[in-house]
Amino acid sequence: MTKKTAVVTGASSGIGAATARRLAAEGYQVVAGARRRDRLEKLAAEVDGIIPVTLDVTSQESVDALAASLDRCDVLVNNAGGAIGLEPVAEGSVEDWQRMYDVNVLGTFRMTRALLPKLIESGDGVLVLVTSVAGHVSYEGGGGYCAAKHAQASMAATLRLELCGRPVRVIEVAPGMVKTEEFSLTRFRGDAERAAKVYEGVPDPLTADDIADVIAFAVTRPPHVNIDQIVVRPRAQAAQHKVHRVTQDA
Repeated sequence: MTKKTAVVTGASSGIGAATARRLAAEGYQVVAGARRRDRLEKLAAEVDGIIPVTLDVTSQESVDALAASLDRCDVLVNNAGGAIGLEPVAEGSVEDWQRMYDVNVLGTFRMTRALLPKLIESGDGVLVLVTSVAGHVSYEGGGGYCAAKHAQASMAATLRLELCGRPVRVIEVAPGMVKTEEFSLTRFRGDAERAAKVYEGVPDPLTADDIADVIAFAVTRPPHVNIDQIVVRPRAQAAQHKVHRVTQDA
């Protein structure tokens, strides 16, 4: 039998790379897409079943080229995204907001629209949107990111309604505090010290592997079982504004 194919966006690092690894271990042929081809090739060299594909979800031409190259698509994990800045709305940058919308929202839209016919054709398509708890509860300084993730969460709910009766499951995975090598570093524009403070004193924040595990669980349920939404946080995080931190004695 031909292996089922899973497409993972933003697969060059963090949650995307971890998800590509996990789905390959589950027996999928994984098409790992991202802009940084060198990282994808390293991942593919380490893990059997991963095909590296240069992909920019902000480019319609890039998305269309990927879609045209696929014979089938059984799973699409819309993971590409990210936050930029932590300024109040009144001090925000239009360019930052536009970038966050283009990657998180329009990137998901482009990929979903391009691959939805193949997901339907598979007879049991699974469409995953990796959003965030920021898509459900807003916080100060997160205006642009929260707005983008709220839009993405709304897209998941809309797709579930529109695809009712079609052979496609729509799953939203909304992570809380996940410590990866790049998320906070990107948000703070390369300021490593400021990025590290986000996780300072937090015992056991989530890892990319934790989220990949959740995605794999949801994707591999029987065809009649749809996990509509999973909110996953570390035990130390009760809410965006309530995080347990351990202080070290001097």
